[in-house]
Amino acid sequence: MSSSTPLLLTPESSSEQETLSEAAPNLQSLDELVEWCLGGFEWTQFFQAMTVSAAWFIDGQQAIISDFTDAEPTWHCTSVANTTCSLSSNACDLPASQWAWDGPSDNSIISDWALECASSFVTGLPTSSFYLGCLLGGFIFATLADSSLGRKNLLLMSCLVMSLAAFATAFSANIWMYSGLRLVSGLARASIGTCAIVLATEMVGEKWQRFIGMMGLFMETLGMLSLAPIAYALRAASWRNLYLTTSLLGIVYSALVYFFSSESPRWLLTQGREMEAVAVLGRIAPKRHNSLKCYVSSLAPTLKEDSSKVSLYSSMKDLFKTRRALKLLLNVMVLGFGSAMMYYGVLLGVGNFGYSIYLGLTLNGLLIIPSYFTSYFLMDQLGRKKTLLGSTTLSSVLSIAYALVRSELKSAGMVMELASFFCACMAGNVLFIYTVELFPTRMRNSATSMMRQSMILGILFDPILISAGRRIRFLTFLVFGLAIGLCGAAVIFLPETRVVRVSDMMDEEDQGTNNANGRSIN
Repeated sequence: MSSSTPLLLTPESSSEQETLSEAAPNLQSLDELVEWCLGGFEWTQFFQAMTVSAAWFIDGQQAIISDFTDAEPTWHCTSVANTTCSLSSNACDLPASQWAWDGPSDNSIISDWALECASSFVTGLPTSSFYLGCLLGGFIFATLADSSLGRKNLLLMSCLVMSLAAFATAFSANIWMYSGLRLVSGLARASIGTCAIVLATEMVGEKWQRFIGMMGLFMETLGMLSLAPIAYALRAASWRNLYLTTSLLGIVYSALVYFFSSESPRWLLTQGREMEAVAVLGRIAPKRHNSLKCYVSSLAPTLKEDSSKVSLYSSMKDLFKTRRALKLLLNVMVLGFGSAMMYYGVLLGVGNFGYSIYLGLTLNGLLIIPSYFTSYFLMDQLGRKKTLLGSTTLSSVLSIAYALVRSELKSAGMVMELASFFCACMAGNVLFIYTVELFPTRMRNSATSMMRQSMILGILFDPILISAGRRIRFLTFLVFGLAIGLCGAAVIFLPETRVVRVSDMMDEEDQGTNNANGRSIN
């Protein structure tokens, strides 16, 4: 049934008519019905949204787990009297009898498989494979959440497959098997963040979507931060234990999603499954269930009038055939490319900062938390557009400055690095919420997925830049700064959504066009 089809308000009794008119006056469409039902933000909605948002926690752990499992361990000379060995020496140039790893040899894949003399391509292959999988998986699964599978089923499948692949990774026999399983894990991980933020925000009314979206991103931060203490506790154990621990957590979470989460009622409506949508609304918004039952009888005569659904690639076709949607998509993709290169580049390259990898990840990770509150406040006060432009510009300036002074002013350089990362965090926070608001329901998941694919494309360059940065110190942050600054300029071409959501305007335009042609749309 079309979301623009008028509701036939014909409850059977006068008492139902009175309840209906008092609870939900002036409702003219299914979209308005959904918004009215979800606008109250009950605890059942909060539980649903948080259950779904917890997927970001699992996503965050797998995104940066290679920081610890693939790190190059420290080593020491085995004989003080030996003059040919020093910490400034290249271990590959020394006899094996003159040096040894500081910790257990199975603490990292580098020491476990004797990769200390391997090329940067080989040692960086697992991380590159993971993000290549993310890139490919996004294109493969992008439209499934908008079409046949839906938000919940795709989220469940992605979390479960990623966790099972991570579990299998713990039993890898060599770097090639390890890289292949990381590719599979990346393929599954590609849709998790997109499905999580779209499904969670579609469980609440528009008033609360910004807050719920931020909570999802906050869960990813908690996942990243949780990895440092887990890895520290397992620092004397095999790197395989870290994969086992995190994968089991993901498997348990997948079971929770299966039993306790619901499908998006907004998506169900686009599929012509109105009765299922009403049933879900009754579960997650029980205080308005009585009024909903009045609508069930009023909608019954019209439910069979239009059973059109969103086909497998119809949402993607809508993105590319509509000039306005395509323009919006290209701009958010450019923004995603630059912001992600900076954001994940810092997180993946903390080992190059000259201090403990545990400390580096913790300091940068802790900055993500206040970035959510700052983003939330600035979006409300300045709007999405100004906040995004300001954060990308400031991050660019600070990153380039850090690249130029890090070797001379270490303390000041550290402050600049943290500040530039903080601004990049704000840019990423705003971009996710902004993208959700820019596109209507029928293409929202596909658009968000495409934006995330551009982010993955930016991340693919990070391992190369990080490796090159070990030899040319200023290069990494110079490129990061230029990327986020130049890409951030794309926000100039986007409309503001603080007052009027562009997705609503697009729906109204489509409705008017199709009504003029004598038909309605989803």
